[in-house]
Amino acid sequence: MLERRHAIAALLANRRDDLLIVSGLGSPTYDVASVKDDDRNFHLWGAMGGAAMVGLGIALARPNRRVAVITGDGETLMGLGALATVGVQKPANLAIVVFDNGLYGETGSQPSHTNGTVDLVQAATACGIGFTMDVNDDAGLARLAGLLATFTQTLFARVAITPTEPPRVLPSRDGVALKLRFRAAAGSARARRGDTAG
Repeated sequence: MLERRHAIAALLANRRDDLLIVSGLGSPTYDVASVKDDDRNFHLWGAMGGAAMVGLGIALARPNRRVAVITGDGETLMGLGALATVGVQKPANLAIVVFDNGLYGETGSQPSHTNGTVDLVQAATACGIGFTMDVNDDAGLARLAGLLATFTQTLFARVAITPTEPPRVLPSRDGVALKLRFRAAAGSARARRGDTAG
């Protein structure tokens, strides 16, 4: 198992290229922000279960950009049907990275279903996501980091992390500001026109 801040730094520090990131509710957002806040980060602040679908929408809207969803096991379990939709759509530019500590960390660290019988890698495979990996050590982490800059098919990775709670690094909670900066960084037509509605 890996320490979560070590894992996120290995995935993002000095390897980011032009990757757009959607970070799931709670600890995954704190983890992504701990590396460095960036206009290409879209943090979710109250949409638990929605990270994979938000990432899918961005990947479909911006097919020329790689998109990585970085989220947790609790969020993924809450929106498990999203993996089925991703598996049907198969966007070549979408990666889903799940930090799995086997706990519902945002609600009191109760054991999650991955602490029991649920295998998220097998679930992703069963949903039709063709490239899946289970990351448990630094070698796997290095491989995943390289893939985030080069993948050409839908990717799902479970990263096994130790159940720790490092200090929170809080990015902005201003949803409008996050949306506008992300739109501009993603190169959306609306941002180029200066449209701030919607």
